[in-house]
Amino acid sequence: MTRVVYVNGRYMRYAEAGVHVEDRGFQFADAIYEVCEVSEGRLVDETQHMDRLARSLAELRIPMPMSRRALGLVLRETVRRNRVKTGLVYLQVSRGTAPRDFLIPAGGLAPTVVCLARRVDAAGREQRAASGIAVKTLPDIRWGRCDIKTVMLLPAVLAKEAAATDGAGEAWLVDAEGFVTEGASSNAWIVERSGALVTRQTGDAILPGVTRRTLLDVLSRENIPISERPFRVEEARAAQEAFITSASGTVMPVVSIDKVAIGDGRPGALTRRLRTLFHQFAELSDQYHPR
Repeated sequence: MTRVVYVNGRYMRYAEAGVHVEDRGFQFADAIYEVCEVSEGRLVDETQHMDRLARSLAELRIPMPMSRRALGLVLRETVRRNRVKTGLVYLQVSRGTAPRDFLIPAGGLAPTVVCLARRVDAAGREQRAASGIAVKTLPDIRWGRCDIKTVMLLPAVLAKEAAATDGAGEAWLVDAEGFVTEGASSNAWIVERSGALVTRQTGDAILPGVTRRTLLDVLSRENIPISERPFRVEEARAAQEAFITSASGTVMPVVSIDKVAIGDGRPGALTRRLRTLFHQFAELSDQYHPR
């Protein structure tokens, strides 16, 4: 469990940590976040996560709360204080605190920064990967700028809950034209019967996943064909393999969509191979040794 939380310059006990009731992240979802995998106590793909953080902040015109180096130190110290070897570190930046008003204060605010880290059940995660997960498709009711990693996640919450109620491990969101956009908290992939991979191209409709980006590098180096384009639910159900990518699950096999088995209903060979290769290509931060 989380023991220590960083809030605005202070490391606080989990039970005592909090932000102001008029923080704009709390009242308006006027905030962005990043989730970074921790492997052997080291941050995975930190550079890409910081790049995406900076882009999300810029899109919402929220200033960087501190230098990238300082943010990196906060991440590492939060991981260290929570004794996380295998897990996740979560960083959230809101626009700050002001009396409730839809208009953004003209003078600017000091951003609110929160960071927490917790362990994950590595054995349980590997067990899920060994058996694969089920996916349920649902209409995509999110806003039009899903490329910005905001904390406005209520549609994803509802989709995740609907999927879990139906025994599925993830929801795939489907746009008005019948194309899969992405998972509620992941990017969606299929493997055609030819062996080529398909995933939707980046744009306003999907989050440019960091794990997705690293996996594209893996595919390039391994000379595995990839097509970045939309695909329909029917195409996904007829695919040879399917999987999702995310910081929390890396490459996670999908074995059924809407209770229709994918391939032979077991994790596919290519998916298993990519899951094994992922950490060989991902960037791992240096070990953190505080002075």
